[in-house]
Amino acid sequence: MKLVKLNAINSTNTYLKQLAKEIGTSNWTVVSAEFQTYGRGQVQTKWMSDKGKNLIFSILIKFEALKIKNQFYLNCAISLGIFEALKKYSLPQLKIKWPNDIMAVNKKIGGVLIENSLMNDSIYQTVVGIGLNINQELFSEDLPKVISMINLLNKEFDRDEILFQIVASIKVQIKLLEENKFELLHRNYEQQLFKKDKAYMFEENGIKFLGKILGVTNQGLLIIEKENQIIKEYNFKEVKFL
Repeated sequence: MKLVKLNAINSTNTYLKQLAKEIGTSNWTVVSAEFQTYGRGQVQTKWMSDKGKNLIFSILIKFEALKIKNQFYLNCAISLGIFEALKKYSLPQLKIKWPNDIMAVNKKIGGVLIENSLMNDSIYQTVVGIGLNINQELFSEDLPKVISMINLLNKEFDRDEILFQIVASIKVQIKLLEENKFELLHRNYEQQLFKKDKAYMFEENGIKFLGKILGVTNQGLLIIEKENQIIKEYNFKEVKFL
């Protein structure tokens, strides 16, 4: 693992993708930053973080034969890698919210942005951006459903130590992916799925409904059973958690 530390950058994902393009960066290169001027989440949402308080980093992972049709299992591997690393800290009610947010006590503690580079029918590399709330105690009122490790456990943490543990844990899960252990990754992911098999309020096209998450398809679609027993599959952003 090669670690590049930056003071401030617009986006660690953008920086690492450009680095890989220009100089052929080695596999498992990690870029971390104390602050991002334009941190990105899924579908152009922003990731906000106080300078020097949290973990903001991106990982370059290269593949030899990962088919695009199996990209959901890459998401499983990344999510489980983060989950397993954080589990060691005994964070309460730790879960994975579909597709790859990390939750604790029903609030978001971490987010992931996966950006794949494609060639023909395969993913030849991916840049995984991870934001994790570590030592930030206060958050904007615009972000009422977020929390940090210091909020939960009332002590500060060594951010580098957590970073190394997360990268090591993701490596374990990526090995399963490269060994085509798709069913195992899928099963482990669903076991940690936020609100699985529990009644929960959702919103679809502005209409609220009570539903129950049954699982996730092999293509990464969320399976929800509605009150009227109709089962529907949703792509990302087609349904909202309330």
